[in-house]
Amino acid sequence: MTLKECLDECMEALDLFLNNHFNESLERLRPRVNESMYHALIYATVLEMQAMMTFQHDDISNAGNTMKSAQEVCQRSGFPQDCQLHAEVCYAECLLQRAALTFLQDENMVSFIKGGIKVRNSYLIYKDLHAFIKSHSCIKGPSHVHLEGGISFGMGAFNLTLSLFPPRILKVLEFAGFSGDKEYGLSLLHDGATGLNLRSMLCALLLLCYYTFLTFILGSAVYHPCICFRRISQLSYQIMLYHMALFEDGCKAQQAWKQFHHMCYWELMWCFTYKRAWKMAYFYADLLSQESRWSKAMYVYMKAACLSMLPKDEARPFGEDEVELFRQVPTLKQKIAGKSPPTEKFAIRKARRYKSPSPVRLQVPVLEMMYMWNGFSMISKRPELTEGMMQTLVEAERTLLESPRNEYSLDDHCVIHLLKGLCFKNQGLLEAAEECFSKVYSSEKKIKFDHYLVPNSLVELSLLYIDQGRRDEAIKLLHKAKQNYKDYSMESRTQFRVHAALAKLKADPGEDEDTHL
Repeated sequence: MTLKECLDECMEALDLFLNNHFNESLERLRPRVNESMYHALIYATVLEMQAMMTFQHDDISNAGNTMKSAQEVCQRSGFPQDCQLHAEVCYAECLLQRAALTFLQDENMVSFIKGGIKVRNSYLIYKDLHAFIKSHSCIKGPSHVHLEGGISFGMGAFNLTLSLFPPRILKVLEFAGFSGDKEYGLSLLHDGATGLNLRSMLCALLLLCYYTFLTFILGSAVYHPCICFRRISQLSYQIMLYHMALFEDGCKAQQAWKQFHHMCYWELMWCFTYKRAWKMAYFYADLLSQESRWSKAMYVYMKAACLSMLPKDEARPFGEDEVELFRQVPTLKQKIAGKSPPTEKFAIRKARRYKSPSPVRLQVPVLEMMYMWNGFSMISKRPELTEGMMQTLVEAERTLLESPRNEYSLDDHCVIHLLKGLCFKNQGLLEAAEECFSKVYSSEKKIKFDHYLVPNSLVELSLLYIDQGRRDEAIKLLHKAKQNYKDYSMESRTQFRVHAALAKLKADPGEDEDTHL
């Protein structure tokens, strides 16, 4: 087959995959995986996606071996001259995907270093190819659009990802040969997404992931007039409950890869959380805990948290007890790339108080975890949802005030103040929001367990100041949050949010940034 014929068939196979015909897609690719670099790459990529979702050791191992075979196909000599650049792009993509599998599969330092070397080699290949196709030496062949799309995807992904790191971390990475420019990365991905090439959908998916997920998690979501934003806006509305039925339809669309259902379950769990439909949120957390291998500690924590929001005298689904569920959470810890996911660590820390024979209940554990996933920003345009959250917080505060004081009382009050501040901000009551955030900060020396509250209250206060045009005060608080607090829950997330806010203000990040992240 000619290069063009290979690319056309791979495009057809990719379309089959994206239309839920997973087995047909693999069958279309399989006959030529040992002779065509693009068939080998796309076939291995599909298997890697499956492995990432199933989290099964056999699937990960199989995907790794298949990707290694694809890499060997790309390395073969004898390709015509116009195919050599395509082989290099495919080789770089294989390296990057093998590195991801290495981080997922192995936890020892040697494997981590090997994965890092693969990432660096991949980046350098993309960098050289990008420079070459921009030079006068590059002769554009008939399949140049696919070559350019592959390079745009690689360079765009690297630039965007690296740009999210705080400056001092980026300086260390630059020493190793990396560099990151967010706007340039986004422009490359936009170019790749708008062209008719093999990687256009991958570029579009990465943009969607950035705008609908990362920017909300980092608290830096802004409108971006890229062509993908029409899709992004629609998806955001789904997440904001306008079209919850679409997630349910997504589960009905195919049955071959159940793991796609888990993504819908995750979103539906949060959708019902935003609506305070605790039993329905519990139902989807329960499905995830039974079917998904990604983060059972997180799923069981959410089950327990949802049940704890129900009245004491209300029957629990399936006769489950939240106290027993909270006690299970630490036993379900797992590691990815040698480390436990930060949200799992947070859930385990919060569940510790249930070790006691007579535990002191968490007041609003669902809302606290919702904050960690930036859920209060997600509901900011739905006043009735914010009002519902405020009612829940007021009731929790009343219960706390009526209960005997204990060692957790002040921390629990501060959690409620932080979350009430977010609700006030959503309602436009900025003075009340500022008062709530300030109460948390002023309690710094009295907080015993939830040390994440103080730096996060400073971040929220600084974001409030940004909205009010109080730039200098905001920068001062951001530097304080960044430099004065270490070793608290979800620290990396907070530091990334600080970096995003300072970048938005175009402020000097300062000289005291730590590199331990």
